[in-house]
Amino acid sequence: MLQFSAQQIALMIQGKVEGDALATVSQFGKIEEATAGQISFLANPKYEEFLYQTKASVIIVNESLVLKNNINATLIRVPDAYAAFATLLTKYQELKNQNLSGIQSPSYISSSAKLGENHFVGAFAHIGDQVQIGNNVKIYPGVVIGENVKIGNDVILNPGVIIYSDCVLGNNITIHAGAIIGSDGFGFAPTADGSYQKVPQLGNVIIEDHVEIGSNTTIDRATIGSTIIRKGVKLDNLIQVAHNVEIGENTVIAAQTGLSGSTKVGKGVMIGGQTGTAGHLSIADGVKVAGRSGITKTITKENSVITGYPATDHNTALRAQVQVKNLPNLEKRVKELEILVAQLSQKG
Repeated sequence: MLQFSAQQIALMIQGKVEGDALATVSQFGKIEEATAGQISFLANPKYEEFLYQTKASVIIVNESLVLKNNINATLIRVPDAYAAFATLLTKYQELKNQNLSGIQSPSYISSSAKLGENHFVGAFAHIGDQVQIGNNVKIYPGVVIGENVKIGNDVILNPGVIIYSDCVLGNNITIHAGAIIGSDGFGFAPTADGSYQKVPQLGNVIIEDHVEIGSNTTIDRATIGSTIIRKGVKLDNLIQVAHNVEIGENTVIAAQTGLSGSTKVGKGVMIGGQTGTAGHLSIADGVKVAGRSGITKTITKENSVITGYPATDHNTALRAQVQVKNLPNLEKRVKELEILVAQLSQKG
């Protein structure tokens, strides 16, 4: 178990210690539940009351925080407590992963595969022919890597990840348990007798640097060419990325979203959960898509906010929702006007 002092942690996250710099911690805890020997953080003012009740030994807080009462914990003040805590968690995980090395048994590694330095291969992993793997790669138990796959440096493949043949992964990538990279795209051609003929999927998947892919997410290989996940993309759990999709740099997509074939997503796009897209459309850079939206046509306006089904401008959709709520009253008023018009017609 790793143990650090408040001073050591402050150096990691470029913070300033307020209190006992020698206070040590070895675990993380939520501020409302933390105990002695744990470190926590306070970023949301809604949780400030717990700052004066918690038993945590060290707490990361914002520089701007003004204490209302005395506290027992050592504080580390930083410009952004949430970001600093995320940085600390990342460094802690990196240190833990450094302890993993070597090859567990049983596992299969092809004689033609090439592994870099400081690698870890867990039990029951399978590494196929002509695979190339860089340095500091961690392959957990049950991972399957098909032939001709190329993997860069500092990659983590969690248990049960499957990477089909010919796929290419860059550097600093994390893929979580059960994700599947490079399975066949959904390509079937209708025939005269009403059945469907499978269209061979001959392409691959390319994943650029600094990408994270959630558990049980599936990214299909291209029919021809490549399905591409650009630098810095973050994908949640349970996402379907179809064949020949391209996701732009630093885009984030929440769980249960489905991107149909040949969808092109721009840079810096944010897509809420349970969103779906029709195929062969584009989404402009910086677009924000509310959860459970259905995108049926290309979005050309950059940095726009869209929602609903079919997805449209967010403000327009909200106004439409208000009018939908008023429909019963409008119907009543129309009927009253119809009666009034009929009465006036009779008098006329």
